[in-house]
Amino acid sequence: MDPSGALTVISHAHVVTMDAADREWADATVVLRDNRIVAVGDAREVDTAAWPDAVHVDGRGCVLTPGLVNTHHHLYQWITRGLAADHTLFEWLTTLYPVWAGIDAAGVNAAARGALGVLATSGCTTSTDHHYVFPVGAGDLLAAEIEAAAAVGLRFHPTRGSMDLGRSDGGLPPDAVVESIDDILTASADAVSRWHDPSPDAMLRIGLAPCSPFSVTSDLLVASAALARDLGVRLHTHLAETEDETAFCAERFGCTPLQYMERLDWLGDDVWFAHGVHFTDDAITDLARTGTAIAHCPTSNARLGAGVARTRDLVAAGVPVGLGVDGAASNESCRMLEEAHMAVMMARAVGGPTALTTRQSLRLATTGGARVLGRDAEFGSIEVGKLADLVLWDLTTLAHSGIDDPVAALVLGAQPPIRRSWVDGRVVVADGHCTTVDAGTVARDVAVAHRHLLAKADR
Repeated sequence: MDPSGALTVISHAHVVTMDAADREWADATVVLRDNRIVAVGDAREVDTAAWPDAVHVDGRGCVLTPGLVNTHHHLYQWITRGLAADHTLFEWLTTLYPVWAGIDAAGVNAAARGALGVLATSGCTTSTDHHYVFPVGAGDLLAAEIEAAAAVGLRFHPTRGSMDLGRSDGGLPPDAVVESIDDILTASADAVSRWHDPSPDAMLRIGLAPCSPFSVTSDLLVASAALARDLGVRLHTHLAETEDETAFCAERFGCTPLQYMERLDWLGDDVWFAHGVHFTDDAITDLARTGTAIAHCPTSNARLGAGVARTRDLVAAGVPVGLGVDGAASNESCRMLEEAHMAVMMARAVGGPTALTTRQSLRLATTGGARVLGRDAEFGSIEVGKLADLVLWDLTTLAHSGIDDPVAALVLGAQPPIRRSWVDGRVVVADGHCTTVDAGTVARDVAVAHRHLLAKADR
């Protein structure tokens, strides 16, 4: 074994690997060298004395899981939480678009640091972002959130979003926040050129993400798909979130949302859709056949009254499914572990107590999310050779005392404190606190950005 590289030995934890064999150890040791897992096994079979110079972490009373993967977010919305709290999706959007039209790079950076910091303390190690609002003169918004992700230390998959169908042309967003197709495609290609890292241990990858069928034209969807495939990056958009969207597609295109996207070459294993609440049986079959993935956002769906996604049917059909917190303006907590909890509760509310198990939900939050992003060969499970993105949850608290099954404690109980989390082998959370950014400073910056943005909207 190569003696070089920093070593961390995590001993005597209950380890839930989320590997293909669903292996678990009640008393296990996991060894990290730099950013890779180099040993996993029963504590009696892994000789920790072989690594005398390692950093040793006592996992007694803890459960070690893969890091949680957030497959859908809008980070900029962190500074517009609590607004339009009792609105439908379309009402919510039309209320907030004029506010979002005032965002700038400083505000987006503060919002992203706040949202990503909270994600980290809820067990997230990889997050996407779908940023589609680019007001004229706002500055380099994608760079602002990329800088924030680097500061917090999360693995990051932002997408260069877009809107080109303004209200004057029958779309939902105000004309002030839409762009021309040529400008969108130029900016999209530039984002991939500047930031996309295709390497196996990449901390940063870029996708392309026109916003939704009711805010972009079919020409933009077709051109974005062609560009993404030419550049070798993934595609993302919202789809089948509400019954209003289903009616919009029926009236405008004479078909369902998924049929519309299929016409435009938007199905495939390089595509993931956010929400997917209102899919028919045929749509689920088509998703499974093509390997098209879904970011399930149960809390946001409930907050906006969008409905309950057919998670059990999607999973049973073999559709790749991960979890997402969605934007902070429709999920004010944006805590990743809560999505695993809500996924179980929502599935069982409509499908009965066996609709989704606790381990199935944890799988959606880990290896499921990694699969949605095309990275399940690299992270999402605890296996030798995979990236060291891990979370050590402390189950010794009063809230979890007496729950024998650690996965039930994790998914059904209150969120446990995080004793340690690692992203790419680096500690990001220790003893419940983010180690990379100062929470008090970020909170003050968020409050300032929030007040500044609302003041602009009131002018």
